[in-house]
Amino acid sequence: MKQLDRAEISASTLYIVPTPIGNLGDITQRALTVLASVDLVAAEDTRHTGLLLQHFAINARLFALHDHNEQQKAEVLLARLQEGQSIALVSDAGTPLINDPGYHLVRRCREAGVRVVPLPGACAAITALSAAGLPSDRFCYEGFLPAKSKGRCDVLRSLENEPRTLIFYESTHRLIDSLQDMVSVWGADRYVVLAREITKTWETIQGAPVGELLAWVLEDENRRKGEMVLIVEGHKADEEALPAEALRTLALLQAELPLKKAAALTAEIHGVKKNALYKYALEQQEA
Repeated sequence: MKQLDRAEISASTLYIVPTPIGNLGDITQRALTVLASVDLVAAEDTRHTGLLLQHFAINARLFALHDHNEQQKAEVLLARLQEGQSIALVSDAGTPLINDPGYHLVRRCREAGVRVVPLPGACAAITALSAAGLPSDRFCYEGFLPAKSKGRCDVLRSLENEPRTLIFYESTHRLIDSLQDMVSVWGADRYVVLAREITKTWETIQGAPVGELLAWVLEDENRRKGEMVLIVEGHKADEEALPAEALRTLALLQAELPLKKAAALTAEIHGVKKNALYKYALEQQEA
């Protein structure tokens, strides 16, 4: 355990440091030690991070690294790391790179053989998932949906049959539009959990079929304010439904063989019930 408790800072090392998503008490002791000890802190917003460091009485040198300058500044930071400096990477809140800057810097460090050390800590997506009451053994993190309705609906359609739990971030001014598009594409019955202001004073976790959730949000303007995560139940396949591949095979075989023979061969190929295929084909003929 003594080995695990040590927090020595190594030269030529990039530390990925999560910061609180709301409650400052969620920062780890290791994160504080790293922030106080590194040569430089690369921050998404130096003013925001400066206030965080000030709160914990940490005097650190700050370097701005954000979406608009990361590809250029990554080379500057990489050079400093190769010269022996230690650098901590932070975002405004949560774990860097998770819908925040840092990807280009970490990739360049990995390509150049520079050591990258990740610290565990706050992440809104995982925190919300843990309280959503939806399956968490398999899930997809999708970040923010597109800003425009067409792009948003295209993404939602592509995920319509995804069986894993889906995680989205959403902004205050687009929440209603996104919920409306979910109703339009998926129907009103898909179960969705809205987790807003996680770890903050007005933390709210509300789950319901998306049609009901939309109505609940519309009832009170305060219910669509703050930082939000949407946790969506994965698609539940109808156990009685026949696979699309089996139906295609059945259609091809029907063109050359009697229906019973076509159904029997299709059932053997795809491992489905022969009677179900035969019944389906008869219903299609009647239709």
